[in-house]
Amino acid sequence: MASRLLRAGLADLGWHEGVSDQGKNGVPGEHRPLAARLLMALAYMEAEQGRAELGLRLLDHAEPSVAAEDVGNFHLQRGTVLIRMGRWAAAIAELAAAEPLLGTDQRRLAAVYLNRGVLYLSLADVRRARSDLRRAEEVALGAGLEQVAAKATHNLGCCDLVSGDIPLALHRFENAAAVYTRGAPGNMPVLETDRARALLAVGLARDAAGALDSAITAFRRQRLDQHCAEAELSRAQAAIAVGDLPAARRWSNAAIRRFHASGNEAWAALAELTRLRASHAATVRLGAVPQRRTKPVPTIAIEGQRLAERLRRNGLHADAVLAELIVVRVLLAAGRMADAASRLSAIGSGRHLPLETLLFRQLARAELAVSDGLHGAAFAQLLAGLALLHTRRGRLGSFDLQTGAAALGAALADKGLRLALERGTARQVFSWLERSRAQAFRVRPVSPPDDPEEAAVLAELRQLGMIIRKAELNGTPDPASVARRNDLQRTVRQRSWQASGLGETIAEASVRDVGAALSESGQSYAGILVRDGRILAVTISRERVRIAELGDFAAATEAARMMTADLDALAGRRLPERLAAVIRESIRHQTRVLAENVVSPLLPMLKDDGAVIVPAGALASVPWTMLPGLRGRPVTIAPSASSWLSSWRSASSWRSASCGEKPDEERGATLQPLLAAGPDLSYALPEVAEIAKIYPGSNPLVNQDATVEKTLRALDGAELAHLAAHGHHDRDNVLFSRLDLADGPLMAYDIQRLSRAPKQVVLSACDVGRTVVRPGDEILGFTAALLHIGTPTVISSVTRVADDAAVGVMTAYHRELRKGVRPAQALATASEAEPFCPFVCFGAG
Repeated sequence: MASRLLRAGLADLGWHEGVSDQGKNGVPGEHRPLAARLLMALAYMEAEQGRAELGLRLLDHAEPSVAAEDVGNFHLQRGTVLIRMGRWAAAIAELAAAEPLLGTDQRRLAAVYLNRGVLYLSLADVRRARSDLRRAEEVALGAGLEQVAAKATHNLGCCDLVSGDIPLALHRFENAAAVYTRGAPGNMPVLETDRARALLAVGLARDAAGALDSAITAFRRQRLDQHCAEAELSRAQAAIAVGDLPAARRWSNAAIRRFHASGNEAWAALAELTRLRASHAATVRLGAVPQRRTKPVPTIAIEGQRLAERLRRNGLHADAVLAELIVVRVLLAAGRMADAASRLSAIGSGRHLPLETLLFRQLARAELAVSDGLHGAAFAQLLAGLALLHTRRGRLGSFDLQTGAAALGAALADKGLRLALERGTARQVFSWLERSRAQAFRVRPVSPPDDPEEAAVLAELRQLGMIIRKAELNGTPDPASVARRNDLQRTVRQRSWQASGLGETIAEASVRDVGAALSESGQSYAGILVRDGRILAVTISRERVRIAELGDFAAATEAARMMTADLDALAGRRLPERLAAVIRESIRHQTRVLAENVVSPLLPMLKDDGAVIVPAGALASVPWTMLPGLRGRPVTIAPSASSWLSSWRSASSWRSASCGEKPDEERGATLQPLLAAGPDLSYALPEVAEIAKIYPGSNPLVNQDATVEKTLRALDGAELAHLAAHGHHDRDNVLFSRLDLADGPLMAYDIQRLSRAPKQVVLSACDVGRTVVRPGDEILGFTAALLHIGTPTVISSVTRVADDAAVGVMTAYHRELRKGVRPAQALATASEAEPFCPFVCFGAG
């Protein structure tokens, strides 16, 4: 519409593009300055819609007729069009020419600083970019140009993104979004594209993909081809991150076509780099390994080197390094060790590179060292890369972001673990297993400050939870409330991403320290890993470290999946006895399959001790105490050996501080638990009443007293808490997994706001022991949230729970605790009479 109006205005002035009369194009003399202004505006519109060459041609037509007072604006517009074409050196010159000619025109001066800042940012010159963007923000705010200031803030966030400060970047994006929403909602797809890039930088590729899909749809509707192509490029990168390589090639090809159509060769080269990455990842997935026999230089290596040269010609030096690193890895796989070493040496050791490129470089160096037989050097390179990632993870305050970041180091950790299995000792395998999983649990948790706005959002979420729950029970779903809840959950999650970390981490556990704690506690350790479809385990028993080969991972995974479904069905509505018998027999069969593939081969190493198990993948949600060989035995499930050791020390320290040298039974007698019963659960009140009898003087929260606020207040620093309530594991928004209380849900997000971690929490609720497992065996869920803030022990169920089973097991469990028995042993004893008990002891045991 705007373009049509501008062309109509030019036509009224007599302008015709085909007329050649020294740039006058048929316009009478007195109207030529006005025609030049219209042409400058039209040139900008055409460039924004992907027709930058036409925009530049229109500016050439305008140039002879530009009025003296418009010359500065002319250079500004030409610089903007040149940016869209990827001709960045020429664009800098035009913007530099514009700056002194604009005088007191604050709007256009702010635009010069803004555009030049964006340009420097594209060239990875963050120092100059920040300088110009801050000047743009200052000038715009002084002139009351709120939207321009918001664009500067937005792009300062992009500077933070390049510098690796993701929380600050997301904070700036949120501030800019508030302004865009009020006055320029059309800018939101651009911001969402940049927010998606931030999520990609911390491994949250699926979240990024969702945001990019929406942005691409908006850009297509608005015909903003440059922005659309940039979003398509990021969408290709997200597809690589989730392993969807065909989609990555489709998206990168779409971006390449769009960039070429607009004449932007720099951006087209970036899109070709993403396609190259997808092609390389496909060869790695197919199992390409370094060859000892030299092969011809692969086509992908030739293409990669040519692309690196093009990227450098366009000033994209950091991206050229990534292309060259891909070439190095391809040459190594082809057995061309000397060529690979030469190229890697030529790349140098530049430090100011994106984190992903730095990690990729460490991986290439490690692979070269392996090819030379220098395994110690290879381990050193991999360790350096993981240390860099761990430092970056420590700056993230959100548990969500911390677990996502593991995806960035997955290739390094996997390479180290494979190398340790092939060439190392059992102790080295243990160390690399620790480095390959649950690293987020080594980051010191951040206690968020009180935020009245967020408190209001959470309160509304709780109210919506009650409304939705009532509607479901009445058989009348409320889609409007569900949509509003989804919007609020997105808001809370995005705000949590803005928290900065403390930069402090917990030390990685050594074999010696873990072995000593195991001996002291009468337990053995089994860390499970999967290689080429087979299950292996690193075991530590009485300070002896061994590697055991177990069974088939696919069979164990399928058995775990089927057992979960069967237990859920058995705990549901009352079933006909014949059907219930069939389900019970199916459960027994799955336990035998799991025992055959996982437990039985471990028993010689575990001896008669208690077991600390660090599972892998789908095995994280197995009800271990149901498996033959483990029934009646204290079993503790932990995210990693380091997290178990930290939890064990914390629990031991608490027992010593609170109980001194009292006998075990006296220690149990001193417990004064928080007991709370949620609504709409037939067994909750009787269960809590029975448990209250075990602890004289306890005052349970029941009926309308069992509110979220009262429960959280009592939970903060509690020695023992028992919550009997409906539980919900939310796979799509894991940290909104929740327990239903009198005034709405208590969510995993609420847990993260406690100032002091409770010492032990028992969740007598359906399936809140379930987790979502991210790359690096990082776990998320209600139970994981409690463990992450420092709760040493959590008892929770990994499936739905039958009412009568929950009451019996939980009452027996607390009787054992009252005697001073440790949690894992108390649960093992309490579960013996119930053959289908899905409760698991997580943490310290």
